[in-house]
Amino acid sequence: MIVRLTDAWVEILRRRAANSETGAYAPAVRELLGEMAAAGVLMQSNIKFNGALVFQIQGDGPVKLAVAEVQSDLSLRATATLVGDVPLDVMGLTPLVNVNGNGRCAITLDPKTRLPGQQPYQGIVPLNGEHGQKLDKLSDVLEQYMRHSEQLDTTIVLAANDEVAAGLLIQRMPVKGEGNLEAEKGADTAEDQMDLNEEYNRISTLASSLTRDELLTLDVDTILRRLFWEEKLLRFVPQQGPDGPRFACTCSRDRVSNMLRGLGQDEVDGVIEERGLVEVGCEFCGQQYRYDAVDVAQLFTEPGTLPPGSRNIQ
Repeated sequence: MIVRLTDAWVEILRRRAANSETGAYAPAVRELLGEMAAAGVLMQSNIKFNGALVFQIQGDGPVKLAVAEVQSDLSLRATATLVGDVPLDVMGLTPLVNVNGNGRCAITLDPKTRLPGQQPYQGIVPLNGEHGQKLDKLSDVLEQYMRHSEQLDTTIVLAANDEVAAGLLIQRMPVKGEGNLEAEKGADTAEDQMDLNEEYNRISTLASSLTRDELLTLDVDTILRRLFWEEKLLRFVPQQGPDGPRFACTCSRDRVSNMLRGLGQDEVDGVIEERGLVEVGCEFCGQQYRYDAVDVAQLFTEPGTLPPGSRNIQ
């Protein structure tokens, strides 16, 4: 599976740069977030989950939190929360989010329609390898996650710049399974074990030879032809336009209002007394939501009753 984000990725960066309070991301943050956005689309497309796939990197460096969220229709958004300045000469996970070895990768699957008592599924892995070494590439972290969570061989190549966020995913499907033709042919049990499938290992080696520049600059047909020119390929129709990856934000005034209600009336009234206005900005799209004293009073007024200080005029 291969993805190339162009307009959607550029729109995410444009909205961040247009925010007067935050300004544009540093180059290293742009690359990390772009790789996360591409990886999120790859994973969502691969599992076809009916809900939101939320990909998070939590760290102890200048990047406190980076998030890419992809819905089942491939609409996506992404943002990063920074602590202090990001040096221009740093790249990779270690100086950004795993300085002291406390960085974590979390992937959450939040169902669109939850059953009673159902909670989102979340898997968490450290940004360290099996022997404790720090992993500096996001692709290495995700491959480790796939090995532990799905018990399947996985190869991922990621790259991002200011115009394109791209990724390639190769995954070995299990030989055993209902309706699997390979299993019916009596495939060797060893072929279904991690690292032992020779066909997959060959394909993985070819995929891993893809360079960052090739992934960012070449079209999909050229990439597939260069990597797998000796293989028999069947390419599916690409998902583009309204059916493909695109920027969209799920924030709304109703969701912000519910968040303020969750904080409690005393805390929200305290902000009104101090500032005269409650302002909530969406970190994903930059939309600003403002509430004055009347708006806040209405938030905490039961339906059918009048907020304090209002009059019923007939």
